[in-house]
Amino acid sequence: MTRSVFIASSERQVSKSVIALGVVELFNRQVRTVGVFRPLVESTDSDAVALALLDLNSVKRQTFDEAVGVTHAEFAEDPDASIDKIVAKYTELAARCDAVVVVGSDYSGFYSSTELDHNAVIAANLNAPVFYVCGATDRTPEQVRGIVEETIESFEERHNTVVGVAITRTNPDDMEAMREAVAHIRDAAFVLPHDPVLGAPSVRMQLEAVNATHWLGNADFLDKEAVHTIVAAMTLPNLLSRLKPECSVIMASDRLDLLPGLLMAHHSSVFGPLASIILTGGFEVPESIATLLRGVEVDLPIAFTQEDTFATASRLQRVNGVSTSTSRKTDVARALFGAHVDENRLLAAIDLPRSEIRTPTMFEHQLMQLARSHRKRIVLPEGSDDRVLTAASIVLQRQVADIVILGDPAVISRRASELGLNLHDARLVNVRDPKMLDEFAAEYARLRAHKGISLEQARAQFDDPSYVGTMMVHLGLADGMVSGAINTTANTIRPSLEFIKTRPGVGVVSGSFLMAMSNRVVVYADCAVNPDPTPEQLADIAISSAETALAFDIEPRIAMLSYSTGTSGSGADVDKVREATRIVKERAPELKVEGPIQFDAAVDATVAAKKMPGSQVAGQASVFIFPDLNTGNNTYKAVQRTSGAVAVGPILQGLKKPVNDLSRGALVDDIVSTITITAIQAQKND
Repeated sequence: MTRSVFIASSERQVSKSVIALGVVELFNRQVRTVGVFRPLVESTDSDAVALALLDLNSVKRQTFDEAVGVTHAEFAEDPDASIDKIVAKYTELAARCDAVVVVGSDYSGFYSSTELDHNAVIAANLNAPVFYVCGATDRTPEQVRGIVEETIESFEERHNTVVGVAITRTNPDDMEAMREAVAHIRDAAFVLPHDPVLGAPSVRMQLEAVNATHWLGNADFLDKEAVHTIVAAMTLPNLLSRLKPECSVIMASDRLDLLPGLLMAHHSSVFGPLASIILTGGFEVPESIATLLRGVEVDLPIAFTQEDTFATASRLQRVNGVSTSTSRKTDVARALFGAHVDENRLLAAIDLPRSEIRTPTMFEHQLMQLARSHRKRIVLPEGSDDRVLTAASIVLQRQVADIVILGDPAVISRRASELGLNLHDARLVNVRDPKMLDEFAAEYARLRAHKGISLEQARAQFDDPSYVGTMMVHLGLADGMVSGAINTTANTIRPSLEFIKTRPGVGVVSGSFLMAMSNRVVVYADCAVNPDPTPEQLADIAISSAETALAFDIEPRIAMLSYSTGTSGSGADVDKVREATRIVKERAPELKVEGPIQFDAAVDATVAAKKMPGSQVAGQASVFIFPDLNTGNNTYKAVQRTSGAVAVGPILQGLKKPVNDLSRGALVDDIVSTITITAIQAQKND
């Protein structure tokens, strides 16, 4: 039987699509196929909410036409025929899906006064439990409670079951009081704070609303969010103190004396980036100003409108965006839903059964949730790399970790602006700060005094940003480091071995990968560091890999891989693995380990029953230890490329504090994943 939920509101602009996105992705982690349905829309030709949800990887094999029912006009003209059509389209979709998320209408048009009744009737006809979303903007907790209770009564009068409530756009200062106000209404009652990014319109939407013409700046930035709006009706010093990042500045076109200062503020790490400048009044630009601007590169969108300042500001106050219409908003929505909605309580309320598989999508979500649960500071030494800056922006949007970026703050801010990135919440550290370098050099000289390192020699080491980042981790100024997009593996690991050191009882640093297969996640090691480990080192790698598995909720069943299983073969390579297995059993008798064992016997239950019957590892291994780097590196890449598995790593194992290395060919997604992994590793040090 297809499970469903009807996400309803009783007014516009309550971030209902944030809840819809979260529920779609929650369902996708429980069942195989999830559908999206919008029974009542303004137009069946285009609907922003449906299009945004259909664009998710979670929603597969569904067309836009299958996702929408009827228009408001059709429903008003013939409600009975409209209900028949909605039910028919929903039934057809539900027949192909394990779960369907139904998203109610938006209260944005002529028919808004009757929409609550229409939504209640539709939900009842679809026999879908209702999850009600109420906005808290400009309302006290008592007012919200009254609205929720009244609306639930309206739905239930029409034979609906309201299984949960989400209060959105809550003032952060009112969160606890709001939770207390609605907690008794339903067990699945959740409160989400206001995030201005979600309702922010694009700059393009703002310009269209005031009939403005784009004059200067990067046209690609017109699709960026304008999170705030401010009227520039004061001198520059007073204006600067009121600027907010990503604000559109409304300014009379005869006050162009403010323009150079605003362009500087846009590139500043303190005031910027800005979203746009909208010049009002239609005054002609003096030739001197036009000449000045022709001589500099302007990426900030600047536009003209004939409207006056008051009319422009009034119109822009009424312009809102869809909460899931961009990748950035989607990331923010995921983070809010993940942080404030108890998924187990919601699933129990909807009564959707859980799946026992662990897909790559599920695993990615679990990693993000784990990292967000206790955010850590991760330092990125390679602030000159665009991939690193882009990944940092994504991590901050997803609220996965706090970010420290090393480099020249002015250069980083300028490049972020050129790329259209928001790094305002990142801490930008000048890698040439003399006071910091003197402190770091003194500490390095102290730690390496036994090697005869002088203060002058120590100072020279910190020309390398990897040493700066690693020292920040050592001193507790950051909780972990991710490097290697530019630097070699040796550059990344060397300073860690010099003064972070390995954990007690660990003799070697190794590199593992989390391999997310189609239905489970396993660990491969060593695939990154040690070319030909000794038996003692191989045992170290196995024990460290078991700890990595546990950190990511994988029960460690260790397969010490070889070309022979059990006692069937001999030779130096097999004997090395056999000895390493003995050492693991001696040092960590609580671990389930088998070796030497062939790969097929480690993963295939049928082969295992023949070659190693009764084993706790054979046929069900979750940690695979390769005998050498050549085998490990080639195997993980072969599996990744031929099976579609997602490889997350390498994860450096064995250090006292987390430092992780990137491939120099790393993609932005790889860097985001590595930062997330590093943040989770850092949590284990608490």
